[in-house]
Formats: sequence, structure tokens, C-alpha cells
Amino acid sequence: MNGWRLVGTLSLLLGVMTLYFVASHGWDMEGVRLAIRATARTSLVLFALAFTASALVELAPSGATCWQRRNRRYLGVSFAVSHFIHLGVILALAALDRELFWRLTNVTTIVLAGAAYLFIAAMTATSFDRTAAWLGPRKWRLLHLIGGWYIWISFAVAVGKRVPLDSFYWPMAVLVLAIAVVRLVAIFRRSRRLERMAH
Repeated sequence: MNGWRLVGTLSLLLGVMTLYFVASHGWDMEGVRLAIRATARTSLVLFALAFTASALVELAPSGATCWQRRNRRYLGVSFAVSHFIHLGVILALAALDRELFWRLTNVTTIVLAGAAYLFIAAMTATSFDRTAAWLGPRKWRLLHLIGGWYIWISFAVAVGKRVPLDSFYWPMAVLVLAIAVVRLVAIFRRSRRLERMAH
């Protein structure tokens, strides 16, 4: 499966999954918190696939990594869908229990996360041929480079501060670290190759 069909299928699955977690617990707080956790994981996995697509096809070219690179745009849009569903469930938690919401977060976290969502919205808006052409290749690359790393930092902070409190976040922490290593190794290998070509 490729392209926008992939986005549609993943979006449908994400919506069904979220409704299942919430509805299976009678639309109560426990169901909302399970949906928050589930969408946090799906968002991170989809972000990892989009963020490492070019790096992995360079480091380990294969049918799977070529598919990943070919569908990077659509994996990125699917990540945006997942993360905006995640935001919606967080807002549902705030509406159900404001006191619990403020125990779990603070103004600084909201500001930093808000900036990440602005990047996600901007990157998604420029994932279409017409808007990407309007922005121009140089600005497009800059937006997606800065935005991608800012979102990575947001995941690193959000997951890192929870690791000591809950073992649920350990696999997520490993994945966050791994995707940064993959990107940095690919950058290093590319720079070495360009140096050799220059000589």
C-alpha cells in the first residue's frame, strides 16, 4: 500500500483504535488515559518511520527501506493525524478532570508542545505538491529539517521525563534514541562520501 491510500487506511485504523480504547471503558477516565498512551506510541512509530526514511535507505538499502523512503510524505501525514488525535484525547482528559490534567502537565510543557504542533501543522500543510512548490525547495527543506528535529526533541523530553516513573516509556525511549543515531550516522557517512568525492 502506498500514497494517500496508506494515509486513509492508517487514519481509519487510528480512529477505530482510539474509539475502542475509550468506549471499551465506558467513556471514562481510564479509557481516555489508555487512548492517550496508545496514540503516543503510534505517533512515535509513525514519526520514526518518516524521520529516518532517507537515512535508512542510505544506510541499509532494501525493498522495505525504499518503500519507506517512497512513502515518507504519507507516513509524515499519518503521524500528524495520529498526533492530532492524541491532542484531542488529551483535551478530552482536561475536560473530564482538570485537576488531574494539571497534575500531569504544566504551562512550560504546554508551550513547548504547542510549538511542536505548529511545526506539525506547517509540515503537513506543505506536504502537498502545490504548497511545497509555493514555499520553494530551500524553505521547504529548512522547515522540515528544523521541524523534524524540534519534534524529535519534544518526544525526547516528553518520554525522558517519564522513564524514571513508568516502565511503559522504556521502549519509547530506546526508539527515540535510535532514530537520532540513525539520522546522525547517515549524515556522517554522507559527509565522508562528499569529502572523498571532493578529493
